[in-house]
Amino acid sequence: MPTLTKLYSMKEAALHNTPDDCWIVVDGKIYDVTAYLDDHPGGADVLLGVTGMDGTEEFEDAGHSKDAKELMKDYFIGELDLDETPDMPEMEVFRKEQDKDFASKLAAYAVQYWAIPVAAVGISAVVAILYARRK
Repeated sequence: MPTLTKLYSMKEAALHNTPDDCWIVVDGKIYDVTAYLDDHPGGADVLLGVTGMDGTEEFEDAGHSKDAKELMKDYFIGELDLDETPDMPEMEVFRKEQDKDFASKLAAYAVQYWAIPVAAVGISAVVAILYARRK
């Protein structure tokens, strides 16, 4: 069964960029490494240097071991929302006012919608009469 994870935007991740609140993004996953800053072998500055941006390249370039990659699971908090849609503006509701000349529009629609079937019946009658004369 798939695991549901929280999605964060890059803007949200970028807000957590201090030694007291440090998030990093690696391979589209977001990690809260605040508690790990003092324990990181490369020092806290390395992690603080990639907050608010995608640190995948820096992570891969450092050549981390399998153990380091396994340790990252402890700090995983969510995934990067790659489908960030802009905020949609609120829709305005307009009330269509009834036309004052409603009766004339109704008559015009009646002609428009009844003219086609009446024409089809008329053409069919003419074709039937012509066909009957041939026999």
